[in-house]
Amino acid sequence: MGEAAEIDKLAIDFRVALVKGIRFKKLGRTLDEKLIAPIRPLLGDASHILISPDGQLTLIPFEALKDEQDKFLIQRYAFSYLTTGRDLLRLNSNFNNASAPVVLADVDYNNQGQTVASAKVSGSRGSQNRRSGDLANLIFDPLAATKDEADAIHKVLPNAKILLGKDATETAVKELHSPSILHLATHGFFIADEEQDINASPDFELTPRPKNIIQVENPLLRSGLALAGFNKRSQAKNNNDDGVLTALEVAGLDLRSNQLVVLSACDTGKGDIKVGDGVYGLRRALVIAGSQSQVLSLWQVDDAATKELMVKYYNNLQAGKGRHEALRSAQLDLLNSQEYSEPQYWAAFVPSGNWTPLNNL
Repeated sequence: MGEAAEIDKLAIDFRVALVKGIRFKKLGRTLDEKLIAPIRPLLGDASHILISPDGQLTLIPFEALKDEQDKFLIQRYAFSYLTTGRDLLRLNSNFNNASAPVVLADVDYNNQGQTVASAKVSGSRGSQNRRSGDLANLIFDPLAATKDEADAIHKVLPNAKILLGKDATETAVKELHSPSILHLATHGFFIADEEQDINASPDFELTPRPKNIIQVENPLLRSGLALAGFNKRSQAKNNNDDGVLTALEVAGLDLRSNQLVVLSACDTGKGDIKVGDGVYGLRRALVIAGSQSQVLSLWQVDDAATKELMVKYYNNLQAGKGRHEALRSAQLDLLNSQEYSEPQYWAAFVPSGNWTPLNNL
């Protein structure tokens, strides 16, 4: 495949290009030539590829690579991601003790008692309605579309428990006992390892970014989710419920009979890069907690596009499609639409773990 450093840099640039919607086609083609084209003759008629990526390759969607016919690979293959090859040994996990699905959305980050209509919301298309992981201030606005997202999912999963507003707390999540499906529609965050150069090449940066040195020892504290009261966490009387659910805390959840976790947020798929051992972030934490399969995002996600994708995804699951094929089908629908055809909208979410259909949906 070539030198690891060269491929890692290509992967970083490709991810940034996808997010910005610029020059991703050439980079996607170059990566395909280095990664998939060499093994394509060996794939034959295979349409489902299992990948356990390493290094910066853990942070890109192979679905958005371009083949020699200028088609996205999602149009040719279904991809399933594994944190390590050992994940294949966990595919037959027990699901008989699972509880009802849980959907968490429309989080009240200020924990004001209830979400008021006049509150500042993320509504206009662009930076304000992305699931942002801005680490400069770590103050989050409400995500208006996630209430509709939860309502739409509830129609597909009528027995689901819905946690909204001030009820979408860290404590509520920690007290769950293996929900069959756990859907968390909220902001995610990721703190980069200060010793890693994860910036794109200079020509992709619109303005030079100053160094932001943050001392964090445990990689599982670098990524997490924002829950009720997150913006007021400094005022929290109980450190166990300050609205910050770190990956370390996620690893301690009871997900032993869980079939699917969907983190409908930004940057949830990222984490500390441990060469040879996958991404040491939320994805890894969910596997440790016992989840069979996960769907996580790799970059800031457009709120409205995410809602549409997730509604299609759950409808596909209800129709009996596999956990990963259901996502691929929803992504292809967006790819073939007018409004969300660019990969920055549909390629951010990647499936990992068990790809078979859900049981007892």
